[in-house]
Amino acid sequence: MVETPRQTADELLKFALKMTKECGTTAMKYYGRGDPHVKFDDGLITEAEIAILGTAKDQLDRLTPQPTIYGEGEIGTSYKHGGGGYLWVIDPIDGTASFQAGIPVWGISVALFENFWPIFGIFYMPVTDELYWAMEGGSAYKNSAKISIGEVHEIDNESLLLTYSRFHQDFGSTFPGKIRNLGSAAAHIMYVASGRAEGALFKNVSFKDLAAAQIILNAAGGEIVFLDGKTFHLSEYLDGQKITDPLIAVPKGEYKFISGYIR
Repeated sequence: MVETPRQTADELLKFALKMTKECGTTAMKYYGRGDPHVKFDDGLITEAEIAILGTAKDQLDRLTPQPTIYGEGEIGTSYKHGGGGYLWVIDPIDGTASFQAGIPVWGISVALFENFWPIFGIFYMPVTDELYWAMEGGSAYKNSAKISIGEVHEIDNESLLLTYSRFHQDFGSTFPGKIRNLGSAAAHIMYVASGRAEGALFKNVSFKDLAAAQIILNAAGGEIVFLDGKTFHLSEYLDGQKITDPLIAVPKGEYKFISGYIR
């Protein structure tokens, strides 16, 4: 029996970029179709997420027999250190409220891990056709253009802090610039990674929400830390538990430029 040659990381990235855009095409068939008479159309979101994951699974099944997909069964039984296996982490819709309401700030996350080590991350926003991606240890890109974070030299009234919807209930703030919630934690992180926002604050997220975004942010020169400055290790949340303590995405080593304004 002839063994199928193992794909290189570059080949897998090329495959995943194409797959993610195809998932975006599927997603657009459902985008903005939420029932206007309800605050949140769960039925539409469920239908859309099933369809998007179906597109991804169809592509992955052609790539490799029985791919390991995060959230499909117990990770520990088929995926372990030294096993040489790949783990695909797919979040079909990050920003579900925006998606069902027809607001363009949402996207699809895809990350690949091998033996728990990150290989690459992808975040695609189909409405605006913004494809963010990075290989672990490499550079970060938006479509074909390299992106990176500039240093935060000062915070002023033009600075932008992105937050979650209940930020005003949890915190007081003296931040002198603009505070906005655009509805997608992963998109917020991409805006930090590309230098369009000084920071992004979020909580109640999970491994799946951050797997791709963190890889891209790190490659762009940023980091995710707890709001109090403690180191954040995403791998500690592989079991799917919610991360309830607040996190912040910022240029590496500069969390105090933001955290000092939040109490």
